[in-house]
Amino acid sequence: MSEVLPPRSSALDEETARAEVYGLLAQLWYAPPPEELLGRLQVAVTEAPASGAFLEEPWRAFVGVARETTAAQARDEYDALFGGVGKPEVYLFGSHYLTGFLNERPLAQLRDDLRALGLTRDEAAMPETEDHVAYLCEVMRYLIAGDDVAVSNLTRQREFFATHLQPWVAEMCNTVAAHPSARLYAALAHFSQAFFQVEQQGFDLLA
Repeated sequence: MSEVLPPRSSALDEETARAEVYGLLAQLWYAPPPEELLGRLQVAVTEAPASGAFLEEPWRAFVGVARETTAAQARDEYDALFGGVGKPEVYLFGSHYLTGFLNERPLAQLRDDLRALGLTRDEAAMPETEDHVAYLCEVMRYLIAGDDVAVSNLTRQREFFATHLQPWVAEMCNTVAAHPSARLYAALAHFSQAFFQVEQQGFDLLA
């Protein structure tokens, strides 16, 4: 991603902006931001292109926190919330929120749906299971920006989002935002939740 921008309101840029945001969320939820990514966040614009846009305030708040955060602080916060040995403070996996356990039936259904889309996880590159929120955001990015129109289209996006993100991602965002150790990731959770709400509203119009 060449730049870090909030979602645009222009119809011309809307699909590119959506894909960029999903790509950014995938990076930030999968791992703490390295110096280069954090640096781009720190100089990102804070004004949404459309005045009063729903995402403007949570984006501005997130960029503001990023500007006050070092890469080391971001890494420590990520590890405190999502890392460590054994049970993390906060789970980032859909199965946990849907069933209370990891590697349950929702993951099996997800894998079936991914195979139908022609997608598989590279275990060497990503040891986490496919129901990790970062992986799901990356799939959404692909369904928006991919070249195969038989796969990358609004119908597929709506179905995948409704099945594999909408039922649990708001609870995850609320859990992160409420955690006393969360600062950068609390701001990211607020922005993520606002973005997912916009996505859900858009998909609801297609139903």
